[in-house]
Amino acid sequence: MTTRTGVEFEPLSPVLGARVRGLDLKRPIPSAVQDELRQAFSRYGVLCVPAPGVDIDDQIRYASVFGNVDAEGNGQLRFAEGEKRPKRGVMFVSNLRENGELVGVLPDGEMHFHSDGAHRERPYRGTTLYALILPSRGGETKFANLTAAYEALDSGMKKRLEGLQGRFVYDVRATLRHQTDESDDALSTATHPLVRMHSDTGKPALYLSRLMTRSIVGMEKPESDALLARLFDHCEEPRFVYAHSWTLGDLLLWDNRCLNHARNDFPAGEQRHLRRVTVSDPS
Repeated sequence: MTTRTGVEFEPLSPVLGARVRGLDLKRPIPSAVQDELRQAFSRYGVLCVPAPGVDIDDQIRYASVFGNVDAEGNGQLRFAEGEKRPKRGVMFVSNLRENGELVGVLPDGEMHFHSDGAHRERPYRGTTLYALILPSRGGETKFANLTAAYEALDSGMKKRLEGLQGRFVYDVRATLRHQTDESDDALSTATHPLVRMHSDTGKPALYLSRLMTRSIVGMEKPESDALLARLFDHCEEPRFVYAHSWTLGDLLLWDNRCLNHARNDFPAGEQRHLRRVTVSDPS
């Protein structure tokens, strides 16, 4: 689909996602194009812009089209004195090391499905991720459409989920469910409805994930565990999932309000380095 501004949105899969063509992220984005991007974001959930050479300022400018960018200061990628990681909201998802220390987070291996920031009282609206270094194979990012997953539930299950709240706990070093010790009081914890209304589309979507959702509030553990396991499996069915094979210079944006994402493993010893900027709801 080519819009009136000349920007083209090419679907990535039948279930979600679009590749954006005709967009130059090295330049300010006209207001008419911004409107089209926001509409496409609500429609497709994932937008992929092929954008070789995009720097951090370009990425932040693009992310700001969709909400408040979680980057402190004046938007530069900078490190506090003595720190190895960028300030909040801007980081690397990376297994690169400098002087033996990781320069980023979540370095290697498979990562279970989750929604960024679900362990926080105010989850992230969206996430952008830019491919700087990629392995020879693997490392795909998988996305699950939780609106479609909710719509596919039978009426009895939808009724059962009404009013239920999930408890989300996450250790920021964890990539798999068992790596988070939910009894650790120091970990970030939040409670959210298991079904949330999308703030732009108004459509209900499941809001839970294998990585972060630990229990259902007020429900006995055996019943809670069984229901969550059933819902995790349902959300991750292939009919709801698109797996993105990265190309260098891809800039992906995804909607944490209605999608989960996960990562496939990739060869040990190979490098994978991506720059991440998150977007929050307008204050």
